[in-house]
Parts: sequence; C-alpha cells; structure tokens
Amino acid sequence: MSTAPRRVVIVGASLAGLSTARALRVQGYTGKVVVVGNEIHRPYDRPPLSKDFLGANHAQVELSLEGDAEDLDATWHLGVHATALRPDSAGGASVQLSDGATVEGDAVVAATGAAARCDLPGVGLPGVHLLRTIDDAVALRADLHKAVETGHTVAIVGGGFIGSEVAATARQLGCQVTVFVPDDVPLRGALGPYAEAVAALHAAHGVTVRPYSQVLGIRPSDADELEVCLDGAEPVRAATVVLGIGAAPAVGWLADSGLELNAAAGNAIVCDASGGTNLPGVYAVGDCAAWFDAHRGRHHRIEHWTSAKERGAVVAARVLGAEKLPVCRPPYVWSDLYGKRLQLAGYRDLADHPDTLEQTLQAGSLADGSFTAVYRRGGQPVAVLALDQSREFNQIRRRLVIPVPTAVQGESA
Repeated sequence: MSTAPRRVVIVGASLAGLSTARALRVQGYTGKVVVVGNEIHRPYDRPPLSKDFLGANHAQVELSLEGDAEDLDATWHLGVHATALRPDSAGGASVQLSDGATVEGDAVVAATGAAARCDLPGVGLPGVHLLRTIDDAVALRADLHKAVETGHTVAIVGGGFIGSEVAATARQLGCQVTVFVPDDVPLRGALGPYAEAVAALHAAHGVTVRPYSQVLGIRPSDADELEVCLDGAEPVRAATVVLGIGAAPAVGWLADSGLELNAAAGNAIVCDASGGTNLPGVYAVGDCAAWFDAHRGRHHRIEHWTSAKERGAVVAARVLGAEKLPVCRPPYVWSDLYGKRLQLAGYRDLADHPDTLEQTLQAGSLADGSFTAVYRRGGQPVAVLALDQSREFNQIRRRLVIPVPTAVQGESA
C-alpha cells in the first residue's frame, strides 16, 4: 500500500460520501477526514422519501444512515456547498465553500450526487414540487394531505420510479392521481414488457395514466389550482404537481476545475473503473460520476442505492493505494408499489436474446401481478426482474454472473 494521504476531503454528505468515509476508517485510515454537505441534515436515506415517509406514519420512518454510536472522527461542514475545485499539481485539490472557507485535501472525493431536473416552465409556482431532499418530502406531504381534504387532483409528471412511487403513495393516502408519461405506460424503459404489470397496478388502484404526454409546463389557474399544459391536448387542472422527470449530476461547482465531464452521461465526472479522474488525487463516486464500464465498453452512470454504497469502499481503497480493490455486485434497484415489491438486479441490456416474455418469464404471470423474469447471456443469468416474488428473486440474484467485457478501449479517464 502506498503512503496514505494526510487529509481526505469528501464533497457530499449523502450515501456515497458517507460510505466512502466509513470505508476509509474500516480499511484502517487514521488521517483527517473532512465531509462537506449542502444540507443541514446529517446523512439520511433517500428511498423512503417517495414511499413510507410521505405516508401517514412518516414520523416513525427511520431515515438516519448513521448508527447511534457511530463516530467517524470526521470534520463536518453541513449547510454549505462547494463552489469551486482547484487542483494541486502535486495531487489533491482545494475546495472552496459557499461560506467563504476553503478546505484542502491530499485526496478529494466528489460525491455531490444529482439534482432533480427542474427545466419546465412553472417550476417555482406554489404547489409544484420536486422530490430529492427531506425538506422536499415534508412540503409535498403537506400538499398531499390538503389534496385529500379538498378532493383536488395530484398530477405527476414523469413515468419513472419516483413518479410511480409517489403516485402509489398519494393514491393510498386517498388522493385523486393523474400521471403523465412520455411512453405508453410508466416504467417502460426500465422494465420492458413487464411495465404492463405496473400499469395494471396503477389502474387497479384508480390512478389515471395519460400516455404519450408531452408536458410543456405548468401555469396558474383560477380557484387556487394549477394547469398542466400539454402539447396537442387541453390543459389538465391539479392542485398539486410533482415533477419526476429525472435528475442531472450536481457538477456545476466543477466549472474551470479541469475535471473531464461526459456529455453523453449528463455531464457526469469521467472516471476510470475504480473512481479515479483525470486529475491526480481526485476521485468521484455516486450519481455525479460516470465510471468506465468494461461490460459496455463506455463510461456509464449507475444511479442506484446499492451501487453508491458499494462503490464508496472501492474509492476508499483506491485513495489508500490498496493493491486489491473490493468487487461490487451487479447493480440492484427496488421499488414498493401498493404493497408489492418490484426488484431488478444485473444488466438487462447485456442479454443476448430478445426482451420478450417468451424469452425471459420464468415464474408467475403479468396477469397475476407476481412474476420472475431472467435475462441471460451465453446461457448464464446476467439480470433478474421480479414483482412480488422476493424469495425467487434473491435465489437468482445470488447466481448472477458479470459478463465478459465487450470492449477495452477508452478505459482511461
């Protein structure tokens, strides 16, 4: 192992940043650790924000990512954000903060995550919500309960995981819910033919799905309502609008830093296969980073909870100069919808057969709302997708293989 840095600065106090700090200590690092977070809150878990936390028992949902007795012996700068990174020719960098302070590190880890996309007209109007932080969730929950009392519609723009989860939670609270999706059904891109099962769940619980919708913006209406403006259709009234139209890497603070960004990955930070960037002593992990993916032969972002957690250990080992780096499992994501768990692990797009029910369905059926699908390459499972079949899913997940790399070019950052 090479000489460890005297001070490691981690910019980002969510899961990826905390996991990196924790892994540094677990791997024996005794130097100084500085963590910068733009929220005033200690690190907390984000997935429940669109599920349990919005529900009636939100006060009973444990969000903290830190153990009661956990002490990382770190210096925390919370409620401030990084405004610039200035690399040091000897390695590492100095990080300028919004309160005027500057922190220097022999190693700097960018873990600033992603910010919810908010490029639709009308985003700043009262009643229009993004959902990325705990403060976002608190504000949204208040409006959802108001919608229950008034009977007004809650409109959700976007058909991804966030949109589907908020729709399910709002409907279970008693809201009238309309979801606007760009495809024929929610989650088509993520689930392929199995998105039909999620559409059936929404329909069975009284959610209205507006397919092939191009939302142009939000504008005020009378009676304290809003209008969702559509291309080629009449506006739709709603008292509350939730935007779930994706997220972009939070990298604005890196302008003029010299870090290479990848336009094809939303301007995420270009990294090699273990989080190293083109600047010596500077690393990136989590939603703001595009690591080189040998299986696809290109740089690629993985925006999943488990990947952010596991890759923090890889970056920590890289920072400390370990000869052997931890191995991450295939990516995994889950969602809870109407009391059913949807789970996906592995690399669906690397299967060598068509993405059809005939090729992939292994157990159950879409009609029953309970199934397991397996995706294979060379006869070996490379991905598994399941709804309401966690036991079967977990058995197959343990057997997933990591495919042989498809290319080796472009691996350097």
